[in-house]
Amino acid sequence: MSISRIFKWITGIFEALLGIPILGGLYILSNAWTPLFVMLILHIITLILAKKDNGSGFGSVFGIITSIFGWIPIVGMIMHIITALVLILSASRPEGRQYV
Repeated sequence: MSISRIFKWITGIFEALLGIPILGGLYILSNAWTPLFVMLILHIITLILAKKDNGSGFGSVFGIITSIFGWIPIVGMIMHIITALVLILSASRPEGRQYV
């Protein structure tokens, strides 16, 4: 398993946790939006690793966008959930195949 795939799993799980209604928002607010900044850094690292491994960076790009707009209450929750699904599906695909 490649390091980029491990990072996709990690960021996907974290995004799923941030997408939990009310609890994810409370966590983000109680930590002064720091989790969004941390996720932004993790998504950038994941994107770099995925491109280095010739893998798909779509989930990470979507995660970067989510980290930027995740402070908007309902929109952020929906974006966190969608990003989690995209990253987890991307991480679960076989490594030998190339996707955009």
